[in-house]
Amino acid sequence: MPVSDTTISALIELKRTDGEGLVAQLTSQLRGLIATGRLGKGRVLPSSRQLASDLGVSRNTVTYAFEQLAAEGYVSASHGRRPVVMIDGHERIERGAVAAGECVGKLQLSPWATKLQQADWPMSYRGELKPLRPGLGDFREFPNEVWARCLRRSAVHAGRRELGPVNRLRLREALTHYLATNRDVRATAEQIMILPSAQAALTLIAATLISPGDHVWVEDPGYPGAAAAFHASGARLTGIRLDEQGMQRMPGLGAPRLIFMTPSHQHPTGRLMSLARRTEFLAASRPGRTWIVEDDYDGEFHYDSRPVPALQGLDAHGRVFYVGTFSKAMRSDIRLGYLVAPAALVSTLEIAQQHMGLIAASHIQEALAEFIADGHFLAHLRRMRRLYHARRDHLVEELQRHLGGMLSVEVPPGGIQLVARLKRGRADQAAVKRLVAAGVETRALSSLALGRPRDHGLLLGFAAWRENEISAAVRTMASCF
Repeated sequence: MPVSDTTISALIELKRTDGEGLVAQLTSQLRGLIATGRLGKGRVLPSSRQLASDLGVSRNTVTYAFEQLAAEGYVSASHGRRPVVMIDGHERIERGAVAAGECVGKLQLSPWATKLQQADWPMSYRGELKPLRPGLGDFREFPNEVWARCLRRSAVHAGRRELGPVNRLRLREALTHYLATNRDVRATAEQIMILPSAQAALTLIAATLISPGDHVWVEDPGYPGAAAAFHASGARLTGIRLDEQGMQRMPGLGAPRLIFMTPSHQHPTGRLMSLARRTEFLAASRPGRTWIVEDDYDGEFHYDSRPVPALQGLDAHGRVFYVGTFSKAMRSDIRLGYLVAPAALVSTLEIAQQHMGLIAASHIQEALAEFIADGHFLAHLRRMRRLYHARRDHLVEELQRHLGGMLSVEVPPGGIQLVARLKRGRADQAAVKRLVAAGVETRALSSLALGRPRDHGLLLGFAAWRENEISAAVRTMASCF
């Protein structure tokens, strides 16, 4: 119902003790009267002098409120004239509801964003960590005090390197030595790029090398983050089946633009690609035509024998990208990965890295360089290898004891997770739902397939969980099955 001039002041209540100023209070309340239709379109408001007198405030308070409402389009105000309401309140409410809710019509996204939405990655976990979530190391065993000292020393000297390169030379040199000694990677420090994550490295490679329609081979089942990155860039993905050595050679298919593989511990099965198979893939690729991306996401953890050298170290023609991360060996919240790039592409990739903003914090890089140079990283890895080896064996024993009739366990030679296949039936996704509801986190093997699933089972993490936690989780699994 419209209100008279004498009623307007009665509808406004200003609080002198309110944290919000008088001008803001008056503006908000007048805006509300207009928006709800109490002050209709064309209504002439009281003069600033009259309203100030009615409300017991200064004339400037009212003048400033009128000016704000005029700026927002609620009223028109000119010198010497009383303000006039310019909008229909009910129409404003309808338009505002549309703006605040879902947009009208189909939401238009870029092809890149549309393809990312179609990907089953990243996994959406909610709540606290629960056994036996895969893909994690045990952050509880990390030497936080040592790492904190490295961070503090890095912060003290931060001013000296304000304008330094985005890829810190000290860390690149430390990584060059570590990778050459422990993974047989052959590279100079200039070939190493420091990134916020291994996924950032895949995104950078895809943006630099993939054109719409290019063919990319990926493992099937395999790492969904890689499939998401390459598919979003417009690649046509072909899932390559696995055998006991991981990704198979497919001589009948035409040469792709790029091959993505995890040869040290195939994701998710943990299978190890033999030296002969690695040599076959290298022989089938052509520099500048077919590139290979080797993701060594958990290559630090090998238990049953000496690790096979990295595929990159066997490459004499600069056609292999080597991708690594510190999130498995250290802490996931450190957020550092790295890329060893073919020398011919380094300058292009560095430009793309800065353009895309895929830059890791310099103080974290410097702290990590010290952590590696002082021997803390290798000492931590040695301890974790022993610990994770024992946890892998304990999980295998518990699964065989309690669920041997239902699950067939594949014991990986290394890594941080294993696959337990269902002996009867293929309802692995239904099983995962029951387990998650009971407090055991796992992932269905079928959900990692590129197309129609051929493998069914459970992906179970062991590295992040202590033996008593593993035992309790397996007992819960047995009760669910």
